[in-house]
Amino acid sequence: MPLPDPDLRRTWLFGPGADANVHDAMLASGADALIVDLEDFTPPPRRAEARALLQRYVQGCRERGIVAAVRINQLDGDGRDDLAAAMAARPDVISLPMAERAAQLAELDRAIGQWEAELGLAAGVTEILPVCETALGVADLRAIAAASPRVRSALLGAEDLANSLCAERSPEGLELEHARRRFLLDARAAGIEPIDAPYTFSDVDGAVREAGHARRLGYRCKSLVRPEHAAALNAALTPSAADVARARAIVEAFEAARARGEDRALVEGLWVEVPTWRSALRLLQRAQRLGAGRHASGLAGPA
Repeated sequence: MPLPDPDLRRTWLFGPGADANVHDAMLASGADALIVDLEDFTPPPRRAEARALLQRYVQGCRERGIVAAVRINQLDGDGRDDLAAAMAARPDVISLPMAERAAQLAELDRAIGQWEAELGLAAGVTEILPVCETALGVADLRAIAAASPRVRSALLGAEDLANSLCAERSPEGLELEHARRRFLLDARAAGIEPIDAPYTFSDVDGAVREAGHARRLGYRCKSLVRPEHAAALNAALTPSAADVARARAIVEAFEAARARGEDRALVEGLWVEVPTWRSALRLLQRAQRLGAGRHASGLAGPA
């Protein structure tokens, strides 16, 4: 089954590698994509145990139609052992932490290609998801994105990024605001889908508030670390019935105005010109694509 388009993978849920019970909670969360983490979420003494669980985890994702990702360690550390175990399980995505340089992505691309050939997989079928969680990684996102055609999305870090910036972490996320805006801009310029940083506090209201802010900036996808946040974030990142109705009104009014030979249309006090019409069309098309898939019931939250 082909993977959903990157913008339809609204929620990316991180979890530890060595805990099968947590894997089950992740699978039941409703998140669109899961990331089993063999890096910081798995202490080094438990990495062999985590690798042994990857087959079970990926199979669970396959049965539920969920995107399966594995975050490995750096290739000059435990990453090659992680990659061998991950590729044997055939995940959809290999995620690289602390992505900072194009050379890292090129090396990982080659290593994945070798495993695909050895395992008889189609060349290029495995995506790479760089996690940019340092100042350098955020600043060099366009070069990172260009380093491999496997990169279709990139994920903005939170805790490591705040540490890299010498910033104080807060629920309001002010310390990440410049990085959040720059990451979005550079990802769009590179033609890949940006995934917003995880909200690493426990309250669901804060997670939804942060997702709403990110959505207004232009994000359509968000990472998370708590399974209980997934349903609310899916709703927050899905066009609502009211959003669809407003977009449809914009499209209809603008197209009627153009048919009359007018250059714009007035809708709810907004002069609708070509860019606004295009944005409304994009929202309608995305809502339709979401509704056509297994998340049709998710069209209940704000866009």
